Amino acid sequence: MSRTVSPAFLNAINSQETDEVVICLLTVTHEDLAEPIFLSSDATTRISDSPLVYATVSRGNEYLFLPFEFTLPDDKSDSPPRIQLSIDNTDRSLVAMLRSFTTPASIKLEIVLASSLDDVEIEMPALQLSEVTIGEEQVTADLVADALINEPYPAGQFTPGAFPGLF
Repeated sequence: MSRTVSPAFLNAINSQETDEVVICLLTVTHEDLAEPIFLSSDATTRISDSPLVYATVSRGNEYLFLPFEFTLPDDKSDSPPRIQLSIDNTDRSLVAMLRSFTTPASIKLEIVLASSLDDVEIEMPALQLSEVTIGEEQVTADLVADALINEPYPAGQFTPGAFPGLF
């Protein structure tokens, strides 16, 4: 699958050295949450001194800085995209929130550049939180695209081998 990204983004990811910062923005939604949770992988702007809070402001939303690492999926056609996410387990409220969910949370992942925070380079809107592992130092999770999106249509064919009673 091909993507259209800006030349600045291509230069940033392909350069051996660059001043550009690639930022991952996550929007977490769930039926148990009153409002979405906005998270950023980069401490772009200080928004509060007491307590000390950093965030990334993009398109009018404040994405709170939470140190995490992510691995983007490869574009395989035989399996749904799977993103590996690793979050530092510094705040136990994250663990409590994850354990309170009875159904998977929906996550939208967006990649932006620090020089143009309002321009989304890569967007993956239909991800679900899956396979969460809670450790003492890190919380790891997989973000997986809904398998129904990748199902072929039509799903089956009425052939004599599959439906002998029809023939």
